Amino acid sequence: MLWPRKGRGRGLRYVGLRVLRLKSSPHSIAVGVAAGAASSLTPFFGFHIVLAVVLAWVLSGNVLAAAITTALANPVTIPLILTASYEIGTVIVGPKDGAGIGSAEIGRMVEQMNLAELWGPVLKPMLVGSLPLAVGGALIFYPLAFRAAWLFQKRRRLERRQRFGQPS
Repeated sequence: MLWPRKGRGRGLRYVGLRVLRLKSSPHSIAVGVAAGAASSLTPFFGFHIVLAVVLAWVLSGNVLAAAITTALANPVTIPLILTASYEIGTVIVGPKDGAGIGSAEIGRMVEQMNLAELWGPVLKPMLVGSLPLAVGGALIFYPLAFRAAWLFQKRRRLERRQRFGQPS
């Protein structure tokens, strides 16, 4: 009931093939994937798709590939993304007053919705830390997606030529 019969990887393979089957150039698909990956590595939960679509549109990437790739931010990876962006931001900005803030203290501030209190010790480091994380994610995913799309389209062209009896 909890584990799919054909495995958890089947859904990931389907999403990957869905992106590769898009009718765009490998560059456009890769830009869309990079935009989606970059936006999913930010703490702007709820706005990932909007951010990815705008970023892909501005960079002339595939908007659908960007929207699909935002699935990298999911309930399993969100705590990792938040922790990584906070830790990187704390290294860059430096901890406020020389000391880190505990999770209990963050929980109290979130419950009280005191954004002014949260800005310095939590939100500012997260935003600053998410920038190198997002750029790094885009730099990793662009060449992988470009190569995968290029190979997929090349293989598809060869299969069509063979199927219709055209010389390769």
